[in-house]
Amino acid sequence: MELAFRKKWGIMAKAVLIMLGLLVIRTIIDLAGYDIIPVNRVVGAFITGAIFTIAIIFTGTFTDFKESEKVGSELATALKALYNDSRVLPLADEKPLLLFRSHVRELHRTIRDSLLENRFELNAVNRAMDRINDDIRTLAFLNVAPPLIAKLRNEMGAIDKICNRIEVIIRTDFIPAAYALAEIATGGVILLLFFLHMDNIFESTMIFVIVTTMLIGLLLLIHDMDNPFEFGADAYADVDLESLVILEKYFDEQDAVMESSASGTA
Repeated sequence: MELAFRKKWGIMAKAVLIMLGLLVIRTIIDLAGYDIIPVNRVVGAFITGAIFTIAIIFTGTFTDFKESEKVGSELATALKALYNDSRVLPLADEKPLLLFRSHVRELHRTIRDSLLENRFELNAVNRAMDRINDDIRTLAFLNVAPPLIAKLRNEMGAIDKICNRIEVIIRTDFIPAAYALAEIATGGVILLLFFLHMDNIFESTMIFVIVTTMLIGLLLLIHDMDNPFEFGADAYADVDLESLVILEKYFDEQDAVMESSASGTA
């Protein structure tokens, strides 16, 4: 509950704290009589344009974020398929299959732990995948049907594609020029609101509070959504990897079932 509350309201709390600091500056300017910019259509058009610009940038970032949300379930599906495919391969000797499944579980742990601990390394994932590729090569030498080998290779290709996508998302930023534009637009609106003159102090304060909080909140959210695979206390917009986490329990249960079946057969 506490984590869900923090993720929901954390960015808003940061935005409010920043806004309060700016509100002090706005109040000092107001009391000193430097609020000299009158309210007119040009001012309204500038504020509207700035909000519209940030909204466009947010939409682009949000689209990428929604695509990233699929990563956890897609990885879990591919890993689960690899594991289960090994259970139906027609081999009399189970040792190569046991080794194959242990390497699949090792790959799963490598991906899951590195993501949750913010230390995703493509090289470590590649090393774990190489061990599985060696296992597939061994299965091919044991005369496993080519269509089954091809299916295993297809699943490996899907995992490789997803992991490379994750690495690119973590390594790169959303268009830097777009960030600069959003920051300039936000700063310009706040600077304008500092010196905006309105006769009603309550009305001017409310406008400053609402507009500033909204713009700063959107800017913080855009920055946080840029890396959806950043987890921790300071991350508020991260993707759900629960599918990867619960996969460990599934593997444990299936291993226990197979061990029980092997013991019963013996």
